[in-house]
Amino acid sequence: MNEKPYIVGISGGSASGKTSFLKHLRQSLPQQSICIVSQDNYYLPQESQLRDVNNQVNYDLPTSINRQAFYEDMTKLSEGKSLIIKEYTFNNLSREAELIELKPAPIIVMEGLFIFHYKEIRDALDLKVYIDAKDEIKLQRRLKRDKDERGYAEDTVLYQWHNHVMPSYHQFLRPYRDDADIIITNNKSYDKGLSVLVNHLLNKLS
Repeated sequence: MNEKPYIVGISGGSASGKTSFLKHLRQSLPQQSICIVSQDNYYLPQESQLRDVNNQVNYDLPTSINRQAFYEDMTKLSEGKSLIIKEYTFNNLSREAELIELKPAPIIVMEGLFIFHYKEIRDALDLKVYIDAKDEIKLQRRLKRDKDERGYAEDTVLYQWHNHVMPSYHQFLRPYRDDADIIITNNKSYDKGLSVLVNHLLNKLS
C-alpha cells in the first residue's frame, strides 16, 4: 500500500450508537477498503485501573486505555503493516476472548471515547466524526446493553453512569464536539448522517 490511508476518527458518548453505526458503515463500503480500530480492545488490565472513592473500578477515564499501544497500532496500520490483537471481553469470564486481525486499508477508522482527547491521535485524523444523542436516550440504551450483553445489574449501571460515565463525558469528550467535521445526531436514527459519511468516503476511495 503506497498511498497514505485516510484516517477517520469516530467518537461519541457511551451508548450514542457507535457500534451499530460502525457496523453499517463497514457494510456500506467495499470489502477490504476499511479497517476499524476500536479503543475498547485497548483497556489496561483491571489491576491497573484507577478506583473511585467507593473503591469501584472506573473504566471511564483516559488513563484506563493503553494509549501508547492504541497510537502505535494506528501508526503501524498507516505504514501498511498487519496486526493481530486480543479482543477485550469486559470482564465477561464466560466468553473466551477472540484474536482480531487488523489489516491495512485505504480508510482507517479510529473509534472510541477518547480519540479526540488523545492529542497524538487527534492530530493524525483527516476527518473527525461525532455521534450525538440526548443523555436520557443514551442512559436507556446503556441500561439495556449492559443488562443484555454484559449481565450487569441495573444498580451497577446507574452507579457507573452517574459517577463515572457522565463526569468523564463532560470533561474528556463533550468539549471536542464542536471541533468535529461532521456531527451525526442519533436520537432516533443515524441514517442520513451515515449516508453523508459513506458518500464522502466513497469519493475518497475513487
